Amino acid sequence: MSFITVSNEDRIGTIVFNNYQKRNALSADLITEVLSALKTMQQNGTRAVVLRAATFEKVWSAGHDVDELPQADTDPLPYDDPLEKLLRAVRSFPAPVIAMVHGSVWGGACDLIMNCDLVLADETCAFAITPAKLGLPYNASGFQSFLSRLPLNIVKELFFTANLLTAERAERAGLVNQIVPHAELESQTYEIARTIASRSAASIAVAKTTLNMLSQAVPLSASQFEYIHGLRRKVYYGPDYHEGIQAFLEKRAPVFRVDPELNDTP
Repeated sequence: MSFITVSNEDRIGTIVFNNYQKRNALSADLITEVLSALKTMQQNGTRAVVLRAATFEKVWSAGHDVDELPQADTDPLPYDDPLEKLLRAVRSFPAPVIAMVHGSVWGGACDLIMNCDLVLADETCAFAITPAKLGLPYNASGFQSFLSRLPLNIVKELFFTANLLTAERAERAGLVNQIVPHAELESQTYEIARTIASRSAASIAVAKTTLNMLSQAVPLSASQFEYIHGLRRKVYYGPDYHEGIQAFLEKRAPVFRVDPELNDTP
């Protein structure tokens, strides 16, 4: 069974999530197919990539497949996690990757949106990043992706509440480039893709690489990095992460405890 469909026309590639039975969750198998498609598109000189869902449903993607997360005592988002590989592949792809969004975007899929170069969406879109519901300690590279695109107070709201950011607020905050009527979403997305495909691929590749590097150029000392890693380790070895995953799998609300050690500051 294939979890995506792929097409390439007029130097514009399209990758379509096609597993709505699991709400297009970013499973390892689906990600493997996307990575393969991106590799082929790069080899073929694709000038722009559109990332979208197969049908206009309520959910664009449910995010990281929670069934594949470790249940305790292991970093849930290591460097070689399939989702992390996908985010790096989208960032490093030499041509722009455009997300076309209808419906809600959750968890790791929200991080994927942050790593796309452009985002066009309709009035049904909404975005939530949900580690706080799972007791999951997000990684520094993930936070950096959000901070490179959104104001700090919006990033904090997203990570502290795990609530959905509506279409209107997402556009105002700069999460999406443009909110367009549903009937025009597809046509406007591909109009932008065609415009990009008509421009200098060499110039755009340099611009993408340079802009990404400059937007992520945040100095962090070795001791600060080690401190962050230590904080994350406390969480994924602690009771909240175990409780959050179990509650999700059991389809109940999690009950998190207060951990005074997490209030320590460096």
